[in-house]
Amino acid sequence: MNEVVGRDDLLLLTLDTLRYDVAAELAEAGRIPHLAHHLPNGTWEKRHAPGSFTYASHQAMFAGFLPTPATPGPHPRLFAAQFAGSETTAGRTYVFDTPDLVSGLAAAGYRTVCVGGVGFFNRQGALGNVLPGLFQESHWEPEFGVASPTSFETQVARAERVVAELPHEQRLFLFVNAAALHQPNWFHLPGATRASGDTRQTHAAALEYIDRHVGRLFAAMSARRRCFAVVCSDHGTTYGDDGYTGHRLGHEAVWTVPYAHFFLEPTA
Repeated sequence: MNEVVGRDDLLLLTLDTLRYDVAAELAEAGRIPHLAHHLPNGTWEKRHAPGSFTYASHQAMFAGFLPTPATPGPHPRLFAAQFAGSETTAGRTYVFDTPDLVSGLAAAGYRTVCVGGVGFFNRQGALGNVLPGLFQESHWEPEFGVASPTSFETQVARAERVVAELPHEQRLFLFVNAAALHQPNWFHLPGATRASGDTRQTHAAALEYIDRHVGRLFAAMSARRRCFAVVCSDHGTTYGDDGYTGHRLGHEAVWTVPYAHFFLEPTA
C-alpha cells in the first residue's frame, strides 16, 4: 500500500447491510456479473465486520480496521494509524499519523470525497455530520437514501460528476456508502409490495440492482488513472434468522460480511 498511496486513486465502496451468504450465492449463480468480473476468482472473501451497525463499523474502517479475514490471524492490514504495539501493522501497511484514514490521505495530497447513503451520512443533525465531516467534500440528498428505489444510480451519477470536475493531476479518495440493500428494500424485487415487506429475496434483488449500475462507478474511477478499490459490507442483517430481525445484534448473519479489493485498470 505504500506504493499504491500517492500513485493511484482510491475507492472505498461499502454495500451497506449486505449479507455474506447472499453475496456469495449471487456471485456463484452468475447474478452479479459486473461485480463478479472484478472479484478475485469471481468470489467474495468471507470476513468479519468490525461493527454490527453502520456507525460503529464505519468509525472502525475509517481508523484502518477494515473487515477481518474469517480465519485465525493476526492479519496485516492495508491501512493503519500510527499506534504503538499494533500487531496488524506490517511493512506493506500504509501508516498514517492522523486519527483517521480520511485525514491521513488528505495529508498525503488526496481530495477526499464522501457520497453518503444511509442516515448516518445525511448531515441532518449532529450525529449525521460525524462521518461525512471527516471528508473535505461530502454529498447527500434524499434520492441517495434508503427510501429511494433509484438510490445507487443517483449516487453513481454524483460520483461521475465529482470525478469529471477534478483536475487530472489531483489524486482522489472516493467513499460511497450504498444504501440500496438497507431496509426498506422490497421495491427492488418485481412483484413485491410494501405489505409483504423486506426478505432475503428482496435483499438479493437489491444487490442485483447495485450490480446493474456499479460498472459506471468503476469506469469513472479508472477513467483518469489506475484505481485501488475496496468493496465490502459494513455488517449484515437478519430476516427472521433464529428469530432475529435487523442488525446491531450478535448474529452470524450480521458479523459475517463479503469483502474484496482489486485494481481497476485505467480505461483512457
